[in-house]
Amino acid sequence: MTTDRIWSYASVSGHAEGVLLKGFTVVAADGTIGHVDRQVDASGMRHLIVDTGGWLFGRSVLIPVGVVTAIDPEAQEVRVECTEEEVKAAPRFRTDRETLDPGYLAGVGDYYRSLPPRQAPTS
Repeated sequence: MTTDRIWSYASVSGHAEGVLLKGFTVVAADGTIGHVDRQVDASGMRHLIVDTGGWLFGRSVLIPVGVVTAIDPEAQEVRVECTEEEVKAAPRFRTDRETLDPGYLAGVGDYYRSLPPRQAPTS
């Protein structure tokens, strides 16, 4: 399986090996989208399964870790560079079997790679 940046944490994200993100709040560029239900660090295609709760009719989404911009262990928060609408428009995640399907994962990776880059907020 090929690894590329969409499936790897950015060096500036604050990711530390061995830190469990389950339960962390996931914040998009324009609002909170849910919490980390599971994280998958094996197979070279690292990703988070995010439970969106009522926000997206209770569905879960698969988000490649390459879109993670910051991890704050104290606040138990994961920030991602995409917007809520971009997450809603991502390929639908239905079952854990999809995390083992190279075709599905390739489609998810292609989708997130195609999103416009964001500029870091200036303070």
